[in-house]
Amino acid sequence: MYDDVIRQADGLHAQICVLQRAFLAVVARIDREESWADDGARDMAQWLWMRYGLSDWKARRWIAAAYALESLPCVAEAFSAGRLGIDKVVELIRFARPETEGDLLAWAERVSPGAIRHRGDLAARREAEVEGSDATSRSLTWEVHAQGRRVAIVADLPAAEGSTVVRALEARADSIPVLPGEEHDHDARMADALVAVCTESVGGSDLPGATVVVHATVEALTSGEPGELASGGIVPGPVLERLACSGRIRVMLHGRDGDPLRLGRTTRVPSRAMVAALRQRDRSCVFPGCGARRFTQAHHVVFWSRGGLTDLDNLVLLCHHHTLVHEHGWRLARPPGGPVRWFRPDGTRYRAGPAPPREPDPFAWDVRPLRLAAMAAPG
Repeated sequence: MYDDVIRQADGLHAQICVLQRAFLAVVARIDREESWADDGARDMAQWLWMRYGLSDWKARRWIAAAYALESLPCVAEAFSAGRLGIDKVVELIRFARPETEGDLLAWAERVSPGAIRHRGDLAARREAEVEGSDATSRSLTWEVHAQGRRVAIVADLPAAEGSTVVRALEARADSIPVLPGEEHDHDARMADALVAVCTESVGGSDLPGATVVVHATVEALTSGEPGELASGGIVPGPVLERLACSGRIRVMLHGRDGDPLRLGRTTRVPSRAMVAALRQRDRSCVFPGCGARRFTQAHHVVFWSRGGLTDLDNLVLLCHHHTLVHEHGWRLARPPGGPVRWFRPDGTRYRAGPAPPREPDPFAWDVRPLRLAAMAAPG
């Protein structure tokens, strides 16, 4: 019984690899023909994560693999046969070349995806050094995790600037009082130093340079319940009280219905408070499947020029999809209490995700021989 189940799993994995290889071939075709533009996406990667729910990172890796496999026949054959899974393929194509792929295959089959990724990182690092891009390449990313209670921050800087930051933090850490039990916790002191540097007073002011925006109901604020940061994190009641004493804090108070304010026809431009409330409600662009949080703007569902109100229930958050409405004939509507609905220029409803399958499946004839070939593959 055990062997039967294992063979079944192996066969299913081979079928998955066959279909993923066929899918990547279609991805390259869609990108070349720019068919993604018909769905309001800004590029192929965004189309993939809107339609199939991929992360942006995975979408871009899959697109790179789709093109690379066209010139790597050995890797493509091993992928289709199920000897290499998608996680190994997307890492291997970063440094495999037509003249080296044959020798790399045997190694890639026996090592972990992490080992392949490490080799790819080394290759990318050497390439960056050759191109001399280290002096200008830099990034800082952050991610909310632990159900909103933590924020992870990762900075990648050129060596000179990075060393300057580290020295500044170490110098600031030396001046921070040591908490009992943390005498040897260097990492905690460096984290405290980072917070201290970012909250130092600016220009002799009594207020720190950063503003913290917290959303909370009146009932929660008075009862010690947690509030919610505009960036997505959770602020426990005691921490909220401490922030109010030691930092610049702007609290958006909401009633039980969550509606902070209305401006009606008094002005077309939403107030800063209303925009903050809009960001807290929508979180990101409301285009189906988009999820972009940067470079978003408030948009009137019913245009201001057509009598629309500057009220929260007539506003939505849009990124570059804003241009679809104003310049490309798309339309959106929001029934009272319902979700935002999008319509193409021809009036048909647009939804995120793949369309329902049709009968008969037009690709069934294409997949079946690939599936049989995978089942017959050795190993």
